Amino acid sequence: MNILITNNTALIIVDVQNDFCPGGALPVSEGDKVVAVLNSYTKKFIERGLPVFLTRDWHPENHISFNAYGGTWPPHCIQDSNGAEFHHGLLIPTNAVIISKGTLSDKDAYSGFEDTNLSEYLKQRHIDRLFIGGLATDYCVKSTVLDAIKEGFQTVFLEDASRGVDVKAGDSDKAIKEMLSAGAIRIKLGDIGD
Repeated sequence: MNILITNNTALIIVDVQNDFCPGGALPVSEGDKVVAVLNSYTKKFIERGLPVFLTRDWHPENHISFNAYGGTWPPHCIQDSNGAEFHHGLLIPTNAVIISKGTLSDKDAYSGFEDTNLSEYLKQRHIDRLFIGGLATDYCVKSTVLDAIKEGFQTVFLEDASRGVDVKAGDSDKAIKEMLSAGAIRIKLGDIGD
């Protein structure tokens, strides 16, 4: 496959935060391995002067997703904590747009589009195609990809720049099938032409 990065394309990096990397509160196995690959994608977008967006979980201390409040997960990505910071190795362009999600205590948000202004930002910039990768394949990446497709964007899933939680074995594979069935294109870095 040879896919080009055109002028109407944006990169969305999903939740590459300390708590989702090894040593964090809710680590994705080898979650930190996405950093170098995402940096290679980011460099391609910087070279072309194209926008880069980073989503992050930005939860209050009493967030509904935490098990103490009836949710599924241990406390993670609490606002202004070290765990909520982006991985120190992640290349963040100076003009990158940061999208915070899950900011209200009583609302969960896996997708970067949920209760954020991401869609408006993209449409203002006349973006119609998105490259999406990050953490985790079977949760926030999947939800962001599916919402991007619903919002009418041509959507490219960055397989080599994503890792999954796999609470149940095979969850990530199932998520990838779901994204492809909905219309996402799956690529790796080597698929991008000049």
